[in-house]
Amino acid sequence: MPLRVPPAPAPALRSVLTALGSPTAVREARTPSLLHAKGPATPELPLPVHVLDGVDPAGTPATRLAGWRFLIHCGGRAVAAAETMLTPDGWAFSRFFEGPYIASTERALRQAETMTQAYQPRLLSIPRLYMLTLWLHGDCASDAATGHPAATDLLVPLAPAPPGIAAHRPHRVSELLPVLTHRVTPAPLLGSPA
Repeated sequence: MPLRVPPAPAPALRSVLTALGSPTAVREARTPSLLHAKGPATPELPLPVHVLDGVDPAGTPATRLAGWRFLIHCGGRAVAAAETMLTPDGWAFSRFFEGPYIASTERALRQAETMTQAYQPRLLSIPRLYMLTLWLHGDCASDAATGHPAATDLLVPLAPAPPGIAAHRPHRVSELLPVLTHRVTPAPLLGSPA
């Protein structure tokens, strides 16, 4: 069933298009794939990037929207990504980058396209674990900029994933979140009361 890719805010898309049209922005990005791309580069597959800040005592993940990520396609393949961020003046271009998360994101999206249930794709960053997941949200009609992972949503860890967590294996939030929460919770200091 097709993914329901949410539309990015128009100012976020415009900021990426402006950066792509700026030789200075592209040159300063130092992304070899983008610098040496043959043909026009286009931003595609906008995904909201949410950050997992923690889990409250009730077990609800505390997330916030950090920006929008666009895969930059050239010659039929993703060569880089562009991120935007929300500023007091609205959406602004943040940076171009490349690396393993580009191909891993594309692979996870192709994998999600084969599922029988429709999902709204998002990205969920877990900074304390240096981890990024494709978050497949079950409520396709919801505002992509808001909300928290539901217990039945799927998280697909992107490669490289932290040790002990298999990349590209979908997990229900209710299964993976306790593992992640345990990993980001600091252990008590030796000799301190538990």
